[in-house]
Amino acid sequence: MPRFTVVEAPSILGLFPRGVETLPETLRAAGLVEGLEAAEGGRVEPPPYDPGRDPATSMLNPAGLAAYSPALADAIGGVLDGGGFPVVLGGDCSVLIGAALALKRRGRFGLFFLDGHTDFWEPERSLTGEAAELELGIVTGRGPVVVADIEGLSPYVRDEDIVVFGPRDAEELAAAGVRDVAETRMRVFPFDRVRALGATTAAAMALQPGLGLRRQGPLAEGVAGFWIHLDADVLDDAAMPAVDYRQPGGLSPAELREVLKLLIRTERAVGITITIYNPLLDPDGTAGRGLVGAVVGGLGPPGT
Repeated sequence: MPRFTVVEAPSILGLFPRGVETLPETLRAAGLVEGLEAAEGGRVEPPPYDPGRDPATSMLNPAGLAAYSPALADAIGGVLDGGGFPVVLGGDCSVLIGAALALKRRGRFGLFFLDGHTDFWEPERSLTGEAAELELGIVTGRGPVVVADIEGLSPYVRDEDIVVFGPRDAEELAAAGVRDVAETRMRVFPFDRVRALGATTAAAMALQPGLGLRRQGPLAEGVAGFWIHLDADVLDDAAMPAVDYRQPGGLSPAELREVLKLLIRTERAVGITITIYNPLLDPDGTAGRGLVGAVVGGLGPPGT
């Protein structure tokens, strides 16, 4: 079985149906599958989108997410159990819930969270109720039970096994009074620190196990491996304007490529979610091709 296996997850349950659902076919057309020499792992269609905000959870589509995430976890789990490396093409960031659930069914795994936002909002404080700005809280057991404790497996990932890499929304979150992810046991490398250290140096530091008693990292003893979550808005806005919530700054495609190389070379990464790129905001395909180049160059086909 080829190392990489593509699973399509075109869900917009955690955002809105205005573009990210076309991410899989657009990245395919830009050469992602051929570049990774990837096998096919199927497509998991989401249930219908409900635009109404649920009063009990303050979220959009909590029931839909509760149904979709186990189905996606089944597809991802099938790839993992066959020895493959799932490459999950979203959709929005809420597809991470299904990936994290698949891992928790199999033991203790970490998370390397590459995102321009921390996505750690409380549902009741969120202006939108979109799970795509809540998912880091959900996978660490802080969301409504219907999505954060599927199958009684909360939390799907422990705080101390997580690296949050590249967020640049601290001022926005502080102004809104959102809880501070830096006050948890996660290792947090904001974009300004990543830029000061250099992206690969920062990533290497983030991966070092046992740095501090409270933040052990995804390579710590007892962690079977780690998942990579890649939100396209971790990239510099100049290179990736095709996202729905833009902000200045971010990693260059070359920096992202080198960070992914470092993660893969640990031989502990077990899969990746690729999310939030919106092809409708990329009419000439330039941003999508840049994203594919960074991912293929970073993950590399078998044998590279």
